[in-house]
Amino acid sequence: MGTGHYFWAIFYFTSLCSASLANNAKINFREKEKKVLDQILGAGKYDARIRPSGINGTANLPTLVQVNMFLRSISKIDDYKMEYSVQLTFREQWTDERLKFDDIQGRLKYLTLTEANRVWMPDLFFSNEKEGHFHNIIMPNVYIRIFPNGSVLYSIRISLTLACPMNLKLYPLDRQICSLRMASYGWTTNDLVFLWKEGDPVQVVKNLHLPRFTLEKFLTDYCNSKTNTGEYSCLKVDLLFKREFSYYLIQIYIPCCMLVIVSWVSFWLDQGAVPARVSLGVTTLLTMATQTSGINASLPPVSYTKAIDVWTGVCLTFVFGALLEFALVNYASRSDMHKENMKKKRRDLEQASLDAASDLLDTDSNATFAMKPLVRHPGDPLALEKLRQCEVHMQPPKRPSCCKTWLSKFPTRSKRIDVISRITFPLVFALFNLVYWSTYLFREEEDEVVLGFV
Repeated sequence: MGTGHYFWAIFYFTSLCSASLANNAKINFREKEKKVLDQILGAGKYDARIRPSGINGTANLPTLVQVNMFLRSISKIDDYKMEYSVQLTFREQWTDERLKFDDIQGRLKYLTLTEANRVWMPDLFFSNEKEGHFHNIIMPNVYIRIFPNGSVLYSIRISLTLACPMNLKLYPLDRQICSLRMASYGWTTNDLVFLWKEGDPVQVVKNLHLPRFTLEKFLTDYCNSKTNTGEYSCLKVDLLFKREFSYYLIQIYIPCCMLVIVSWVSFWLDQGAVPARVSLGVTTLLTMATQTSGINASLPPVSYTKAIDVWTGVCLTFVFGALLEFALVNYASRSDMHKENMKKKRRDLEQASLDAASDLLDTDSNATFAMKPLVRHPGDPLALEKLRQCEVHMQPPKRPSCCKTWLSKFPTRSKRIDVISRITFPLVFALFNLVYWSTYLFREEEDEVVLGFV
């Protein structure tokens, strides 16, 4: 056998010995982990019902629990039910002096447990929770890490549906603050105190997408509550959501503007086109009413007026006003027609009387008439009429206004009403838009300053 064969045989034998020793070391290391767990959590050695001592093992001080969380997703924000759903990784960390162990010269960094009932746990609950569940696929998404110095880290993934009282006065130009509140259920502040972890207590996933909202900011705070049974520690996270306005601009505001403008088309139709003007006015009115009812169906019934109520109400008023304008035009048209018929009858009667007088003059042309005086006395009616006409001609003529001169081009009142409506309706609607947008946009900024999120 050559030297090369001896070398490869020795190398193979050494590798087998090394692998065997490594496996034995791992087995021994896992055995040591088991011994450490049995040593600190064995029967009669640890009682999970007893609260850990406070700082430096002081029994009369409260246990301090540091809390932090990672927001994985926010699935929906429901305006009607006033709630939102969130999925998060929730973590708590505290120190239990009874769980200290030897780290085997730094080789045993921590012990991992999957059963929360093996150690004492803080009795934290979410005070504004409506529904919630743990995640158990494929295995329960929970773990407990015990560090050599007795520090305990508890981490779990949960999904929650939380109540979020909303103020919809500025809807859909509003910002909503939804809170996530956590408090102790049974331990008072004399026994248990929750604290936000220093540094970065709340983390949010980078690619967080919401269908109709944007998460602008969040703020951590404390919300300790006092009841008849004592004071309880409480933590809260305020999430500031801004509603995306582009959706409502396309789905509500622009269609409402289009309906209002379509209702003005009747001002340009002929006064005699009654079916066309009536059907246009009624159709736009019904469409506007249907859209208003659809908007209100997606919102809760509240006792105050919302910004969208002002908009739809004014738009509905403009459409209804256009329909009433045609009723006024129709009435004025019939009145003009009646006056024209009366003038025509009067002209016919005058013409008939003139014809009768001319016939009478022709028949009595040979008759003798008395001479009329050349100078009339002051009481004569004919002299008074001539004097009045002279006074009228002597007065300076009044300069007609531009509006009257322009309106004089349209002989009938019905036509004048249509022409005035063509100008008045768009001007008033433009003025309303100016007041509406300036008012609610400025109120939105003021409310944000008051809430302290600027």
